[in-house]
Amino acid sequence: MNKIIPLGILILCQVTVYGQKPRARDLGIPFVGATGKFNAITDVKGVEVGYSTIISGEGKNIREKGPVRTGVTAIFPRGKNNNPVFANWYSLNGNGEMTGTTWITESGFLETPIMITNSNSVGIVRDAVLKWFIKTGWHKENFWFSYPVVAETYDGFLNDIYGFHVKEEHAYEALNTAKSGAIQEGNVGGGTGMMCLGFKGGTGTASRIVKIGDSTYTVGVLVQSNFGARQNFKIAGVPVGRELKDTMDYVFKKAPSYRQAGDGSIIVVVATDAPLLPHQLKRIAARVPLGVGIVGGNGENGSGDIFIAFSTANPAAFQRVKLAKIDELPNDAMNPLFEATVQSVEEAIINAMVAAETMEGINGNKAYGLPHNLVIDILKKYNRIK
Repeated sequence: MNKIIPLGILILCQVTVYGQKPRARDLGIPFVGATGKFNAITDVKGVEVGYSTIISGEGKNIREKGPVRTGVTAIFPRGKNNNPVFANWYSLNGNGEMTGTTWITESGFLETPIMITNSNSVGIVRDAVLKWFIKTGWHKENFWFSYPVVAETYDGFLNDIYGFHVKEEHAYEALNTAKSGAIQEGNVGGGTGMMCLGFKGGTGTASRIVKIGDSTYTVGVLVQSNFGARQNFKIAGVPVGRELKDTMDYVFKKAPSYRQAGDGSIIVVVATDAPLLPHQLKRIAARVPLGVGIVGGNGENGSGDIFIAFSTANPAAFQRVKLAKIDELPNDAMNPLFEATVQSVEEAIINAMVAAETMEGINGNKAYGLPHNLVIDILKKYNRIK
């Protein structure tokens, strides 16, 4: 039996966990830009995030039994309300999957929650979302069709990925428990079994507040971070990966010979309340790689780097019959949003790594958590912190 960490329990202690588990800024890591209240994607009003985290077993991998280190993440742009948002997406390197993007490109709208899981669970999560729509009456029409958005990264070095342990109930759990406010990071949800830049990776988030003219807007980011080679890893411009090149390297008992440094993936979800149209949201998504590159991602051949951006502005934009009247931010005013996106992506990735804890998975494979004290010492050595 899979041991499911009940998210209802996690939610009850969420604020405590959020306050106790260190984040990048708690280590003194310097970042540019003002954050929202929670420094999270949920700083964008209406956005809700939920998780299902599945951890069970240890030792030798026995297919369909484990060990299991995986999960599901759900992101609602407007909470549990079926009110589509303008959206668009971008791929730096397409060795990965995000379903539903063809219709987003064509229509300009995101009509479903965004789900993130492991590579082999995209199908069951997609189908579960459709069943959840039926169970909850998400669609009010008698006749409807929908293309759920489900993205993935590969956790098969720590997780019994061919045991197919993600079930419908895990997708339901992530959907049903999604809430606003402070959210967990690290080994949680779809990010549970992920590795990043030579250390344990996972789920991370960050936000920025920007002022454009007389208006204030929020940009929030959530990442499922599972990419990059240690030798390229940087924090605040410091070559932390090279400084730690002989420290706590991955332990692979049975790694495939074709695996190359940098293989992996990253999914990034960008939310904003700025009134942007789909073509402008494509521009936002296209800035995500700049944040990924700052910390050491190069869009390697074996990496699936896929990003989606949406705007919660214009709540009456989606119409089937009536003429829609919408607001649009001028292109000339978008630079602060580009900058906020890059900054938030950088910090969200580091937050994921700071929060992630050492995890041992199948066959004794192990990914070590980022050594906080050593990172602080290295940043002091390069005069990035005092």
